[in-house]
Amino acid sequence: MWPTLVALKATGGSASNEELLAKIIELDAIPDEVASIVHTDGRQTKLAYNLAWAKTYLKKDGVLDNSQRGVWSLTEKGEGITREQVRLIPAAVRKADFERRRDVEGAPTTGAGEQDDSESEVASWRDRLLLVLKSMEPAAFERLSQRILREAGFVKVEVTGRSGDGGIDGVGVLRLNLLSFITLFQCKRYVGTVGPGTVRDFRGAMVGRSDKGLIITTGTFSTDARREATRDGAPAIDLIDGDQLCTLLKDLKLGLKTEIVERVTVDDGWFAQL
Repeated sequence: MWPTLVALKATGGSASNEELLAKIIELDAIPDEVASIVHTDGRQTKLAYNLAWAKTYLKKDGVLDNSQRGVWSLTEKGEGITREQVRLIPAAVRKADFERRRDVEGAPTTGAGEQDDSESEVASWRDRLLLVLKSMEPAAFERLSQRILREAGFVKVEVTGRSGDGGIDGVGVLRLNLLSFITLFQCKRYVGTVGPGTVRDFRGAMVGRSDKGLIITTGTFSTDARREATRDGAPAIDLIDGDQLCTLLKDLKLGLKTEIVERVTVDDGWFAQL
C-alpha cells in the first residue's frame, strides 16, 4: 500500500486508475514481463488486482478518496501518514468491518482476520460477465461493440470485419459539439495479454484513414502495449481492457441489472429516549 501513496504524491496528489498503475510501475522499475502477468480472474493483471485491494483498504481508513469519475486523491490524513501507520491499516480495517457486521442484526459474522467480501462481490459479477463475453461468437461480440459505441454517443457505426484489413473491425463517428471524429475500432475476445505488436499493426492500418483508434478486448494490455498506444509522434489509440469493458457495460446498463438491497438497522438510542 505504501507504493500507492508514493505514486499518488508523485502525480500531484491525484490520479486515475491507469495513471496510478503506470506511476507505480515507473517508480518501482517493474519490468514489463512482471507487470503483464495476468491474474487468475483473467480480466486484469496481478499488479492491478493488488492495487485495487490497496485502494480499498486505504479508502476505508480515510487515507484516499475517489470521485465518481474514477480519480483517486489523497485526503488530509493521507498527506501526513507514515509508512508504519500504513502497515497497520489492513488489520484495523478488517477489525472495523467485523464489528460493523456483528452489530447489524441478522448479518453473518466472520473472524476479524478475514478479508472484507465487498471486493469479492464485485469480482464475482465481473468474472461471470467476462465468461459470457469470451464465450460469444466473434460476430456477436462485434455487434456488442457496435452497440456500446452507439450508446456512448457514436453515430454511423459500421462493423466491417474484413480479413486482411489490419485488424480493423469497424468504424464510427464521434460527434462533440461542432466537431466530428472518424474512429476506427478493433474488438477481440482475448484471453491473455495484448502486446505492443497488436497496437502497432492496428495503427499501421489506420494510416490515411483516421487519426483516432480504439481497441476493445476481454483480456489485458501489457505495459509496453499501453506505452505504444500513447507513443509520441504517433496517433494515439485508446485501449479498453476486460475490466474497463465490464465497467462500461454496467454504466451503460447493457446486459446487467443493478439491484439495491435494503438494510434495516435498529436505532437503540431512539428507544432509550422514550
